[in-house]
Amino acid sequence: MADTKETGAQPPAHIENEKNMSIGRYLATRVTTLVPPMNRAPNPFKALMLLNKQQWLFFLVAFCGWTWDAFDFFSVSIALTSLATYFDRPNSEITWGITLVLMLRSVGAIIFGILSDRYGRKWPFVANNVLFIVLELGTGFCQTYKQFLACRALFGIAMGGLYGNVAATALEDCPPEARGIVSGILQQGYAFGYLLATAFARALVDTTPHAWRPLFWFGACPPVLFIIFRLCLPETQAYQGRERVRNSLAGGVAGNFLSEGKVAIKNHWLLLIYLVLLMTGFNFMSHGSQDLYPTLLESQFGFSTNAVTVTQVVSNLGAMAGGTICGWASQIFGRRFSIIAMSIVGGALLYPYTFVTSTSVMAAAFFEQFCVQGAWGVIPIHLMELAPGPIRTFTVGSAYQLGNLVSSASSTIESTIGERFPLPPTADGTKRYNYGKVICILMGCVYGYTILVTFLGPERLGRQFDAEHDTDLNEAAASRFASDKMDPEKGTVQHAE
Repeated sequence: MADTKETGAQPPAHIENEKNMSIGRYLATRVTTLVPPMNRAPNPFKALMLLNKQQWLFFLVAFCGWTWDAFDFFSVSIALTSLATYFDRPNSEITWGITLVLMLRSVGAIIFGILSDRYGRKWPFVANNVLFIVLELGTGFCQTYKQFLACRALFGIAMGGLYGNVAATALEDCPPEARGIVSGILQQGYAFGYLLATAFARALVDTTPHAWRPLFWFGACPPVLFIIFRLCLPETQAYQGRERVRNSLAGGVAGNFLSEGKVAIKNHWLLLIYLVLLMTGFNFMSHGSQDLYPTLLESQFGFSTNAVTVTQVVSNLGAMAGGTICGWASQIFGRRFSIIAMSIVGGALLYPYTFVTSTSVMAAAFFEQFCVQGAWGVIPIHLMELAPGPIRTFTVGSAYQLGNLVSSASSTIESTIGERFPLPPTADGTKRYNYGKVICILMGCVYGYTILVTFLGPERLGRQFDAEHDTDLNEAAASRFASDKMDPEKGTVQHAE
């Protein structure tokens, strides 16, 4: 293992001892382990220079995939008013298109997570993007509200399979010193996708006789390039190492994968539950602060289309800056401390974010999303370091998407409750609601919940991802040796210290 001072990360051994602690002792260590370790870390530019060509390509294809996942998702919230007009439905019913995507993402995460851990990262990624193409085109040709909901429901399954895959692709082979900043930049594919959706919606929605449809037709095009890009790359080195171990053992790849999965679930079932609880807070944080915000700006604050676009661009620039900076800083201050710090500052900014009705709200939007996505920038690497190795993609994707499932009704909750707080209608009689009050109250509760769950949770800053240091893989291998009455000396897996 590399020297801690060189890698800018704590050795994970002290974290592994947590499973031998009593509950009281564990709770007591939540305070002491929260103290920033102040690890040495290279400046962001030097950290990025540590990546070799193949690692950069892995990161870029993962970033592209995650960006377009976000673009496809936010296409509905950005075009919400136009969709409501076309289908002759209130906003609260159109937001069911968002809710269905979030609800069914967990199905995709489970299916594609298992496939990615069993067959590798490449082909599940390709399959995801093929589905993106088909379903984006399908959405663009919907004629009825029921057809629209059906397409978005299927889209949820496709979207759900991508997050764990791209996190593993980008971070498995990443140098430890660069993990924080790469995690932060990767997560901001989400904000970049939101930014692109905002910009292209301005150019394509209601600018032609086809109303909102061109936005979805366009959305089906870039995934073709992502598929070609991924086909040109191999599997990650970490996955290839794991595959070599599986091939070297009796029982074959499939049998050993199942054995590893059983061991990982047996050893870490409580951690898996915790990760879902953590991601519930994070998904409420992002969707609660973003999904209905364009509607708030337009309907409640009376912003013009151009003003809404500019505000969204500014907020997403803040998001990208926050995720990148805080992801890198988490190498120095620790994952949990960074998340909690951003949540506290984000909570303090809620009032101006939701109650300043002039264009000055752009400043609040910039810094609010800096904090939201600053906390999120830590998440990809935090989940990767916590996830059991044999089911890493499944764990990261499923925790993220099950959190999405719990928070899936956030935009519908906000729009429905917001309608209980009517404002004076516009001059043309259009109804207006106080969405700002609802967003502010909900987000205050979400920040408090996220701080508490993060404080109580574990951290494994600096954990290694290779097969040699995977204790679950070693335990499964030892069990396989014993069950087959094989001599352990003939195995190729060495037990990690």
